[in-house]
Amino acid sequence: MGTGNAQYNDGAREESLRMVSSEPQGNEQVSDEQLRPHSLEGFIGQPTLKAQLQLFLDAARKRDVPPDHILLAGPPGLGKTTLAMIVAQELGVPIRVTSGPAIQHAGDLASILSSLDTGEVLFIDEIHRLPRPAEELLYIAMEDFRVDVMVGKGPGASSIPLTLPRFTAIGATTREGMLPSPLRARFGFTAHLDFYPHEELERLIERSAKVLGVSLGSGSAEKLSMRSRGTPRIANRLLRRVRDWAVVHDLSEVTPGNVEDALELYQVDSAGLDRLDLAVLQAMVKRFDGGPVGLNNLSAMVGEEAETVETVCEPYLVREGFLARTPRGRVATEKAWHHLGVEPPDDVNKLF
Repeated sequence: MGTGNAQYNDGAREESLRMVSSEPQGNEQVSDEQLRPHSLEGFIGQPTLKAQLQLFLDAARKRDVPPDHILLAGPPGLGKTTLAMIVAQELGVPIRVTSGPAIQHAGDLASILSSLDTGEVLFIDEIHRLPRPAEELLYIAMEDFRVDVMVGKGPGASSIPLTLPRFTAIGATTREGMLPSPLRARFGFTAHLDFYPHEELERLIERSAKVLGVSLGSGSAEKLSMRSRGTPRIANRLLRRVRDWAVVHDLSEVTPGNVEDALELYQVDSAGLDRLDLAVLQAMVKRFDGGPVGLNNLSAMVGEEAETVETVCEPYLVREGFLARTPRGRVATEKAWHHLGVEPPDDVNKLF
């Protein structure tokens, strides 16, 4: 946004609020962070969600009113922030960006809400981490479009209702189950983002490569997509590392072999497993004979916190069938044994 939008920051905490534009300014070079598409048509993947959201926005435009509030839920890196910016772009309105942890008091949120203009989009990332007083303030703001401002202290304090212009709140969360029911019920449209299949990730990588000026040979995008864990953010991150490899080695075109060499240096294998993932599987197979093993013992063996193993490694390992959770503990599957090049015992499948 230009300098004319500086007025939107009046009265708001700078650390909890920033104005965002997805367009380059003047002669500014396109950066790696500007790989985001600017329209629903250019957004790759999530076809059902895109169709639903397109209908939702088209109806709001035809009625000439701001759309209902939107909740975007799903694992990290699937495009929740990108979709929020696309909504603002499609509606032709500014977007205000903040996050749950940045809003420490209800007054912070009240300051942001009272400075919104009609139709503006307020994007709250990690909305499940809002403090309870701010949540209760947001309930009223989303439903009645007003906030109650407290004037004075003690017995003489009074509440003054302040009317807000109609706006659209977009909340993003990686943990929808942590949202209170009253807050979740106030969203008129809930979008669930799923992990991407390899074919869609391949298209996304090819698009990002053009933006970054990377020439990918036949099969290179497919190699990258197989290692990206179904997540666009990881796909773009690996593509940038492959671009670095190409720059350092003066490559005019990146071949599938170059992709393998570059990602081997960064310890990302053919299934997208990194150093910690492989350490977990090797500990289970070689130290615990495939399990079952408890989380604390496993985390001590790999030298990481139990929470790191449980939240960072396990979801992907379980989803891809390398690991299983049982009442007795974690168990390495037959696929994990074969991936490590170790012959599994005959009774490995009897553990489930």
